[in-house]
Amino acid sequence: MIERVLPDGVIAVESFTDDPGELPFPGEEDLVENAVEGRRREFVTARRCAREALAKLGHPLAPIRRGPMREPQWPSGVAGAITHCAGYRAAAVVPKAVLSSVGIDAEPDRPLPADVEESIALPAERQMLASLAGSHPGIQWDRLLFSAKESVYKAWFPLTRQWLDFEDARVVVHPENGFFTATVLPADAPIRTFHGRFTTGYGLIVTAVSVAAGGTSQHLLPGH
Repeated sequence: MIERVLPDGVIAVESFTDDPGELPFPGEEDLVENAVEGRRREFVTARRCAREALAKLGHPLAPIRRGPMREPQWPSGVAGAITHCAGYRAAAVVPKAVLSSVGIDAEPDRPLPADVEESIALPAERQMLASLAGSHPGIQWDRLLFSAKESVYKAWFPLTRQWLDFEDARVVVHPENGFFTATVLPADAPIRTFHGRFTTGYGLIVTAVSVAAGGTSQHLLPGH
């Protein structure tokens, strides 16, 4: 599913199920030692997806540790992202010579919990969501907005090492072609614009964002 929103050069692996008996990879046990069973399973499966993707780039199997903001620590010269939600886990990796950053996110295609929209959507975005609900019913646009901002953050953080709040980015969704654009609002932001794609299916919403090797975001053109 995720290949629909990723361009050539990005390697992705996804899974819709877990192996209940699968153990954490050696060197990652402590990362989930206190996790509940559901959280442990999604972590183990998502990390396996990431290792399989890295192997396709020629990297040996190895633990994927966390950085100070809980971000995955990728091998030198690799950009990547991991996502997991109920019934879905995925990872995407790419040589930094191809893309300097990539962000992916998956969410259930269900409405956000009550009151969450106000905390993640700017006034202009709430107007957009209302318009989309009327003109393009059938997709939970509030959840898509959340997912798009998650993908933006995952692409933003490795490049800037800066936090990005939900209200720090304004997203415009283009439902006809499956694109969205995000503008980072702080005037001193080192990257101001991100372009991404979205798709739906299997009860899921999946989004992706990339930043070209030159440091500018680009519309993702599916390579598969």
